Amino acid sequence: VQLQASGGGLVQAGGSLSLSCAASGRTTGNSGMGWFRQAPGKDREFVSSIVWSGSTTYYGDSVKGRFTVSGDNAKNTLYLQMNSLRPEDTAIYYCAVRYGKSYLYWGQGTQVTVSS
Repeated sequence: VQLQASGGGLVQAGGSLSLSCAASGRTTGNSGMGWFRQAPGKDREFVSSIVWSGSTTYYGDSVKGRFTVSGDNAKNTLYLQMNSLRPEDTAIYYCAVRYGKSYLYWGQGTQVTVSS
């Protein structure tokens, strides 16, 4: 399974960005997809995910109310609309594919930089 994330960039605080992720290869049977991020010197952090069954979405506390996740199971695509961005949102954003309750495949990430 290969994942390609795109849409990162530089934005001013308060601005918006939209990320996209496409999964290809043997993706049959995956239970969902998710976004994670990692800032320099910090641990990887859960951002958001979607579980295909019931189209249930989840968000990390730091992004609730500002980010919106969506996806298409049939196309193995995942999106993240990020609004009201803050400097602390600066990180490399990774998408991942979930099987069961574990994220087994990860993309290379896309840089998001929010200037103050």
